[in-house]
Amino acid sequence: MVYDLIVIGAGPGGYAAALRAAKNGLKVAVTEAREAGGTCLNRGCVPTKTLLHSSRIYGDIMNAAGFGVSAENVKVDLTRMFANKREVCEKLSSGIEGLFKSAKVDYVRGRAKITAPGEVEVENEDGVSKYAAVNILVATGSVPARPPIPGLDLPGVLTSDELLEGCDHLYRSIVIIGGGVIGVEMATLYSDLGCEVTIIEGLDRLLPTLDREVGQNLSMIFKKRGVKVFTGATVEKTENSPEGLTVFFSSKGKTGAASGEVVLSAIGRRPYFDGLFAPGVSPETDGRRLKVNDRFETSVKGIYAIGDVCSKIQLAHYASAQGKAFADMLRGIDNPADLSIVPGCIYCRPEIASVGLTEQQCKDAGIPAKVGKAVLFSNARTLIANGERSFMKLVANADTGVLLGAVLMCERATDMISELSEAIANKLTANQLLIAMRPHPTFEEALTDALDDLVGKLNKQL
Repeated sequence: MVYDLIVIGAGPGGYAAALRAAKNGLKVAVTEAREAGGTCLNRGCVPTKTLLHSSRIYGDIMNAAGFGVSAENVKVDLTRMFANKREVCEKLSSGIEGLFKSAKVDYVRGRAKITAPGEVEVENEDGVSKYAAVNILVATGSVPARPPIPGLDLPGVLTSDELLEGCDHLYRSIVIIGGGVIGVEMATLYSDLGCEVTIIEGLDRLLPTLDREVGQNLSMIFKKRGVKVFTGATVEKTENSPEGLTVFFSSKGKTGAASGEVVLSAIGRRPYFDGLFAPGVSPETDGRRLKVNDRFETSVKGIYAIGDVCSKIQLAHYASAQGKAFADMLRGIDNPADLSIVPGCIYCRPEIASVGLTEQQCKDAGIPAKVGKAVLFSNARTLIANGERSFMKLVANADTGVLLGAVLMCERATDMISELSEAIANKLTANQLLIAMRPHPTFEEALTDALDDLVGKLNKQL
């Protein structure tokens, strides 16, 4: 049998592409060396957020006295927390396998190798099987990066994959190298559980790719909770010590050290296609990622790629959108998604969500911009929830009033960002967004305040 499409990797991009291609009438097979759902579902987004939900419940209970609720003998059952995490992941993973079956997508377990254009070998416990396809889609994702820093190979230095597997006790202390998304989410999780947490970030602030105020605000919140934060710090080495593991770093001409029972290396992820291509089948790369054109084609005819393996944007929903767009492209179907507008969500506390351009990015690109902002000190819902310092910031073109970007740092930010993504995709102005009434009391009504502030600045310019 010759398939119309073989997808290598059953993560968010791969399974979305396979299911859409099957829906479009193609004969499809998917190969996966591990669990269906890929990193996001099994070793990334879903398990992290499941554990954060547990830690949030624990933290809320421990701080409930101010709300008139008292509890005694509250304990963290780490074994049950991680068991719940596994149950959620397994349920979702089996659900994807069920979708494959319903869509008549052949699901092949094993490690794939592309031996030639249109030819794939899959190795598993039963041996090696050969498959043929008109098109091959590489959706093998990424894995944690391990930079060549002395000591990062010591026992007790973990990646996020390893940390999410769990252990038999709650760590008394943890040092996190990296203040990006993974680092701040893990810092939130372990600080909620009462663990002593230290973050070491190489750039000048936490979450350095976002609006500057986000990282600065989060640092203040973390420090208030007892989390130690070092920014602008270069890690030199990690060594065993009487305190456990000690990370040595330099910052602003001075040396420092932080010790913990374990160290989390959260310095980033690298595209993963190790051993995927046989000799003679070598798509071009940019040194790290597979290079693709605007049709997701690699330099080898008939071989395509989506997601982390070829993209600088390492987000599950971006890979999924790419997968669907690719499957539609194969059948000549117009896909409505705008792949240039990618919202991002971070599940620390308060939540952070962003989309589009920041004020600084507009300035760097020479785009005239105005910024509207609302601080949620007087937002009723934030006061009810005793929320921490929160804000919403909107960026619009100063000449046209069209929304260009947004960042929300507040409760439920991740559930509200889609309204702003839609606005940017449809080139709506700040005035048009004010047409809609937002209910009270909600976190979202602060968006009206930010829009009012933005419109006032836009009008003042005229």
